[in-house]
Amino acid sequence: MANPAILTVDDDPAVSRAVARDVRRRYGDRYRVVRASSGEDALATLREIKLRGEQVAVMLADYRMPEMNGIQFLEAAMDLFPLARRVLLTAYADTDAAIDAINVVDLDHYLLKPWHPPEEKLYPVVDSLLESWLAAPDPASTETRVVGHRWSAPSFAVRDFLARNLVPFRWLLADEPEGAQLLAAAELTSADVPLVVTPDGTSLVRPTEADLAAHVGLSTTPASDFYDLVVVGGGPAGLGAAVYGASEGLRTVLVERRATGGQAGQSSRIENYLGFPDGVSGAQLTDRARRQALKFGAELLSTREVVALEAAGSARLLRFGDGTSIATHTVVLATGVSYRMLDAPGLAELTGAGVFYGSAATEAPSCSGEEVYIVGGANSAGQAAIHFSRYAKRVHLLIRAGDLRRSMSQYLIDQIGQLPNIEVHPHTEVAAGEGTEHLERLTLRDARSGETRTVDTSWLFIFIGAEPRTEWLDGVVARDGFGFVLTGPDLLSGGGRPPGWSLPRDPYHLEASLPGVFAAGDVRAESVKRVASAVGEGAMAVSLVHRYLAAQ
Repeated sequence: MANPAILTVDDDPAVSRAVARDVRRRYGDRYRVVRASSGEDALATLREIKLRGEQVAVMLADYRMPEMNGIQFLEAAMDLFPLARRVLLTAYADTDAAIDAINVVDLDHYLLKPWHPPEEKLYPVVDSLLESWLAAPDPASTETRVVGHRWSAPSFAVRDFLARNLVPFRWLLADEPEGAQLLAAAELTSADVPLVVTPDGTSLVRPTEADLAAHVGLSTTPASDFYDLVVVGGGPAGLGAAVYGASEGLRTVLVERRATGGQAGQSSRIENYLGFPDGVSGAQLTDRARRQALKFGAELLSTREVVALEAAGSARLLRFGDGTSIATHTVVLATGVSYRMLDAPGLAELTGAGVFYGSAATEAPSCSGEEVYIVGGANSAGQAAIHFSRYAKRVHLLIRAGDLRRSMSQYLIDQIGQLPNIEVHPHTEVAAGEGTEHLERLTLRDARSGETRTVDTSWLFIFIGAEPRTEWLDGVVARDGFGFVLTGPDLLSGGGRPPGWSLPRDPYHLEASLPGVFAAGDVRAESVKRVASAVGEGAMAVSLVHRYLAAQ
């Protein structure tokens, strides 16, 4: 973090140099002395400092400047740095104006020019102002800041992307002072959000995920055009494959469309994963796996969507949505599954504005004291209910079955039963959602009787279905009727190998119908939908990759 700034503003070059020289002589070891030749230049400088998250301690401005005088400048500067101390440099003839400025811009002091000797007329004043500023300084910031509206779907999308990619950030509302100051520094209004300000002061207005990734330190471009192993998908299976592939000497790149961790990465706490008796959050597990993969030399690419897989002789070609491609000896498909969209009137329009798919952990603190509704009866829904119960007045868990025993682990059922502010509603489904700028009410329906009732709420979190989203593999590898990738023995229909199979052996256990392409985790047909089994399949896929490569 740079030292706090002392800003001097004067249109007379000789006076400007003299002020900066005297200030730098006494304070240059602790403060940066920044000069500006006009009020507009000074405001531009302050905007840059604000966007970089740095501090301004004192501003000294000459009164008599053309176009924008010192009082006008200090008044505008207050919007950016309200806690910086303000000093007006005046001639004797302007003392009345300086006195009036005390009321206009809450002036801290005015200095008559010339101020020599500075030891008597300048330094005691600045010493006192710095002492008072140090007691209550403007906060500095070294992290990414996001400015937006509470119920803005684009603002939520930015926060969710950063949170799922484990990028630290501060969330600032556009209508609160600090958010408004950043908007002013970027010369924007609240209509322009979301605004993302990176630690180096770069402003991103309504950024795409690719723009965000490129500016917050996530890799988006492969270092090579050919690899031993390309892993598609960054959930537990994909991260497991990347760790084992890279640690065993394979040139490995993991390609993730959105954020590593997958659905497991959104879990507030996983308590049945081997080796973590006290539980581990999905974010913690993802972070450790990412660091482990990087330690062994794997590349991790974010915001890169694979749209096609092709055979190119003995190589496999993967095409990205932007038209580029990479080639590889082998592929591990670990794209997992996505939550199914809840088909009820009004919900699509409110997605990101009160209706969320997955845990959306960034929203939990905002649910304090409110009624939260969760749809789903599997472990992810149970973990979310327990997490939100720490904030919400009451959590309502809506399930279509009669109870949770068929779909949820017993340890979660036991915990839910012990929490008085979680209520399970069996045989209940969402029939509709309503709201203007955000969700305001839900219509719930009894699945047995068809009776409906309306409840007031601003929060609905949906955890239903498991869709593999493998349409891009159509015609390339065999899939079952639900879109899950068939592998190994499941391909040997009636004892025969799959159509187009070119090798004189049966497919390996996790191998798809295209040789050298393997599937691991939830995307694979008949897989066990658990974090531990996904990691295990990722590791097992790499052992089969070695076997495949050895036979080539």
